Amino acid sequence: MLKNLWNSSNNNKIPSNINMDSIPKHIAIIMDGNGRWATERMLPRNLGHRAGVEALRDVIKTASNIGIKHLTLYAFSTENWKRPASEVSLLMKLLIEYLRKEITELHDNNVKIQTIGDINKLNDEVIEEISKATIKTKDNNGLCVNIALNYGGRSEIINAVKKVAEKAKSNEVQIDEIDEVLISSLLYTANVPDPELLIRTSGEIRLSNFLLWQCAYSEFWFTDVYWPDFRGEHLLMAISDYQNRKRRFGGI
Repeated sequence: MLKNLWNSSNNNKIPSNINMDSIPKHIAIIMDGNGRWATERMLPRNLGHRAGVEALRDVIKTASNIGIKHLTLYAFSTENWKRPASEVSLLMKLLIEYLRKEITELHDNNVKIQTIGDINKLNDEVIEEISKATIKTKDNNGLCVNIALNYGGRSEIINAVKKVAEKAKSNEVQIDEIDEVLISSLLYTANVPDPELLIRTSGEIRLSNFLLWQCAYSEFWFTDVYWPDFRGEHLLMAISDYQNRKRRFGGI
């Protein structure tokens, strides 16, 4: 049962053009534009990242309330280590702050927290906070929020190929048994359905090494709205557009 705090949000009013019977099971979001949002307002970049947390809260609430089962958020890529150390440190601190402040409400609202990516390369404090959140919410069966941390699509596929090679070397699998099902089972998202819809904010139109395997047949929705200004209403706009498309999967 969702708390009244979530149900009473103005952003949770479902437009009549949304078909609740065909809500995507899995939506992935590239949360982009925090820095540019701040720069255009002549503010420090760190304030853009902090403003992005408000967007995160609203989108998670909306996704939970309309029955989305999986929401995968691109929080920190393998390429983001190229950013100044001070900005990387801030992003990690914001993650810790978010989990500490929000985990009780998320748990009470049946939200499950998971991560994808190589989190072992993160600092101990971040890993500890992630562990607490995942353990606390592991039995929840509502919205599953997959936080992509130190994640890269190419490295994910490379790791899966290495695992296949190990299985072949030990005769656990024969060459002609290697298929999409096997590869998918060795990815970070092994127990998660592929996203039907991928959203990217800020006007950029590229995947940026995100879910390269999983998004083979995803519908893409791009918006010029910077992430700090993105809200549940924008998520609903994306879903409405998705529902008006015909997904052919290579057919007619």
